[in-house]
Amino acid sequence: MLSTNDLVLLAKRGINEQQIAKQLSYFEKGFPFLKIVASASTEKGIMTVPQKEQIEYMNVWDTYLKKNKKILKFVPASGAASRMFKNLYEFDSSGYDNPSTILEKQFFEEIEHFAFYNSLNAACYKNEGKDIPTLIKEGLYKKIISNLLTSKGLNYSYLPKGLLMFHAYPCCKIRTAMEEHLSEGALYAKNEAGEVNIHFTVSPEHQELFEHTVEAKLPYYEQRFSIKYNVSFSIQRSSTDTIAVDMENKPFRNSEGNLVFRPGGHGALIENLNDINADIVFIKNVDNVVPDSFKCETVIYKKILAGILISIQQKIFNYLELIDKGNYTHEQVQEMIHFLQNVLFIKNPETKLLEDAELILYIKNKLNRPIRVCGMVKNVGEPGGGPFLATNSDGTVSPQILESSQIDLNNPEIKTLFEKGTHFNPVDLVCALKDYKGEKFNLPDYIDSNTGFISHKSKDGRDLKALELPGLWNGAMSDWNTIFVEVPIETFNPVKIVNDLLKPEHQCS
Repeated sequence: MLSTNDLVLLAKRGINEQQIAKQLSYFEKGFPFLKIVASASTEKGIMTVPQKEQIEYMNVWDTYLKKNKKILKFVPASGAASRMFKNLYEFDSSGYDNPSTILEKQFFEEIEHFAFYNSLNAACYKNEGKDIPTLIKEGLYKKIISNLLTSKGLNYSYLPKGLLMFHAYPCCKIRTAMEEHLSEGALYAKNEAGEVNIHFTVSPEHQELFEHTVEAKLPYYEQRFSIKYNVSFSIQRSSTDTIAVDMENKPFRNSEGNLVFRPGGHGALIENLNDINADIVFIKNVDNVVPDSFKCETVIYKKILAGILISIQQKIFNYLELIDKGNYTHEQVQEMIHFLQNVLFIKNPETKLLEDAELILYIKNKLNRPIRVCGMVKNVGEPGGGPFLATNSDGTVSPQILESSQIDLNNPEIKTLFEKGTHFNPVDLVCALKDYKGEKFNLPDYIDSNTGFISHKSKDGRDLKALELPGLWNGAMSDWNTIFVEVPIETFNPVKIVNDLLKPEHQCS
């Protein structure tokens, strides 16, 4: 099926024939659904933190920051901003000239409240000879859209979301989403040496722009917070791209007869994360940021999540050192099982049948894994994944973040469990990437490769099927030790559409 030219192309991308064969098999067979045992809740599976304990966990994290450990903030920032402007695109290509939908009307009625207003106004005056109020008065709304989205103006349809102007401060300071991450990192990830490490994953076409922007902005934030930033970048590897197929599951080829590949989704970033040498990593999407006046709750809970992680990690390390020494009692073994079942919510119906040596090996294998503490907010109707207790391929039950595509919603019993979900995944993770001996885990070893999904796309007017790898916080972290913690909805402020920037939490006071 593969020609000599195909093999040359695969070699350039770092993809082998076995990977292609495996990907094609997924198109043929699909992916198995995961079996839900229960929706995680504050009664079972989601930890709530009383106020007294909040202070204790924050102190744990502040103490850890004084140790000689590498802390890093990891920000997936490769997405283009084009989807933010879907409603404006639809208006621009519509057959009417005046805003008619609620979102269209809100955009123009409140346009002066966007952080990019002054820059957009200047672009309109330069290109149209008229400012925004005049263009609106004359009904030339689409001229404003053109200056916002195209290269003649701000070019926001091309730029990455991380470099859009998000917030306008009273002192006339404008911040991008990227800058808010710099500010946020200084408030909870500064080490004893006064350094903050931040890593952005970016797309190749935007990396140079990101680098120039960061270089220009860093001196201001280093002076403001009296710290030093170490900012690094990476791009999604071409070796994680997946082959596209036609509707008959045959490799899709472009007009020149070449195989077509597509990015494998954010799950491919597990390779980027694996390349990082850090003890503790915070993960948060690029668009989930707020101005300084709203950061207090975010910083508090970031420290709480990190304190919980360190506390649990220390207990795991103590257990593993006991096992290594062989110096444990029957009571301590029972304590470890209780910890697995009631703290990590890992259940194994076969535990009682295991011989002593097998039981210790089972406990060690389950404890000695990467750890993630995941903030969960109460469900407010947002699309996306949520926290569940699910059955794994080895027969054990553990906490998992699942997307609806991973669940058999045609099964009434499973659908009922899914609909009972009380919480939502806001992508708010703190991760431990090293074992009790200080050695890095090889993160690809902990991927469940059977948790990807297939989507329908098109290219050159032809339908195709695309394969997405297991999501970064779904299947790519499936075999991690996972702790769910309830966090306030105030810590979740994503910008999915441009009008989200008009919400109170994105307006500076």
